Amino acid sequence: MEYLKWSSESNIATITIQRPPANALSSGLLRELSEVLDEIEPNHEIRVIVIHGEGRFFSAGADIKEFTTITSSEGFANLGKFGQDLFDRMEKFPKPIIAAIHGAALGGGLELAMACHIRYVSETAKLGLPELQLGLIPGFAGTQRLPKYVGVARAAEMLFTSEPITGLEAVQYGLANHAFPENEVLDQAYKLAKKVAKKSPGSISAAIQLLNYAKTEEFYEGTKKEAELFGEVFVSADAKEGIQAFIEKREPHFKGE
Repeated sequence: MEYLKWSSESNIATITIQRPPANALSSGLLRELSEVLDEIEPNHEIRVIVIHGEGRFFSAGADIKEFTTITSSEGFANLGKFGQDLFDRMEKFPKPIIAAIHGAALGGGLELAMACHIRYVSETAKLGLPELQLGLIPGFAGTQRLPKYVGVARAAEMLFTSEPITGLEAVQYGLANHAFPENEVLDQAYKLAKKVAKKSPGSISAAIQLLNYAKTEEFYEGTKKEAELFGEVFVSADAKEGIQAFIEKREPHFKGE
């Protein structure tokens, strides 16, 4: 594993994102996450998963520089579909997944966190979907999951302004379960994991299946459309300008093209 490490102890698996400095979600990192889930799923000793980021952030977003290597709408749509399928698998995973979020969970990082069953955050963490700041849109089902947690109006404000909310606000809005001082988040996540690990694996798995019935067909139609538009938007002139501006650390100048 190049971007992740994982270990298990006392029925709890820990997945650590380790891709400094921002723990950006590259396609390689997503593939490794899929491989880790492949290993954990049949392991009956593991009952709960805790996922967190090493260093300053949980994950500050997708790998923007990698976007410059993709040249077609179809390529971006395929990337979106891959991320959507992986995060959908996480949401349906038969073992509970707890995200311990510190620093920032932005863009793809927040989309990853929203696919976990429970989110513990630091009080000062920044959570948001800033893709529109770059002339882009979320592509890993962020436009579909965020409104389910915070409501359509709040999601629209977060998307349109690209401004993140704090961990305390995330709890207030229903995006996170609990907020703690940063140095306590991971310990609190493990305390929760230990409680959950004592439950019957069969009943936990059944509860996860039933919770997923809360999704509607419109959700899946929305994710399909998101992947399609993800591809279309990413090959626009404005998207190229936004990505270049991010790399050059300057404000983008969008022309509506």
